[in-house]
Amino acid sequence: MKINKNDLIEKGFLDIKIDESLNLVEAIKKLKKEKNAVILAHFYQTPEIQDIADFIGDSLALSQKAAEVKDADIILFAGVHFMAETAKILSPEKKVLLPDLKAGCSLAESCTPEKFAKFIKDNPEHLVITYVNASAEIKSMTDIVCTSTNARQIVESLPEDQKIIFAPDKNLGNYINGITNRKMLLWDGACTVHEEFSLEKILKLKKENPDAKILSHPECEKPVLIVSDFIGSTAGILKYSQEDKSKKFIVATESGILHQMRKKSPEKEFIPAPI
Repeated sequence: MKINKNDLIEKGFLDIKIDESLNLVEAIKKLKKEKNAVILAHFYQTPEIQDIADFIGDSLALSQKAAEVKDADIILFAGVHFMAETAKILSPEKKVLLPDLKAGCSLAESCTPEKFAKFIKDNPEHLVITYVNASAEIKSMTDIVCTSTNARQIVESLPEDQKIIFAPDKNLGNYINGITNRKMLLWDGACTVHEEFSLEKILKLKKENPDAKILSHPECEKPVLIVSDFIGSTAGILKYSQEDKSKKFIVATESGILHQMRKKSPEKEFIPAPI
């Protein structure tokens, strides 16, 4: 793995001197063993990071996996702030490290504690459901925390007349409203990555590849979801691509997932959705 000095400078590691001849992969493995650490990497990480990790998955599954590893002292979470927070909540006895302290999430950052507290206060008698992609402070104001996979099940388990606030992702909330016929009150937050996908360009790509199926994350905007053949979490998209008989897929979520898709199904073609 080649070390890019410019990347280190941009991340603020100005005082760290690294021998460029160092075999970084072997050095990481050695340090991991010395520190008795476990490395978690989200599906959205670069292929190099995924390949060095002990466990790869979506945010909640990774945190749950880390909690099962009883003999590790350190969790190194190659993800964003809310993911590391979730790991710490589930494994309070372990030291949780976030390699890049600037690794934020536009969705989580769209919901600030002060404004969300006021939103809840202004809408009394509402049960608060929060998507796991939120900060620990937001989760602390929440009645139920959901994932993109179980959000529908949770909402449908509640009485139809139950007033609900859903946060922070309005696109996921709209999707759940649509398939459950609910009218949840939605926080106006979104993931900038998933909102960037161009419906026009996706349809053009589909026309050029009529045999391709469109797989989308529910954080995408509604027009993209409408034209999709499958809508699901990152883990759900990966599983669908393995089990479906189609040989070509257009994937509307962060492109890091394509690395695992190609590893699991090397005979199939995966095309990142255009923005």
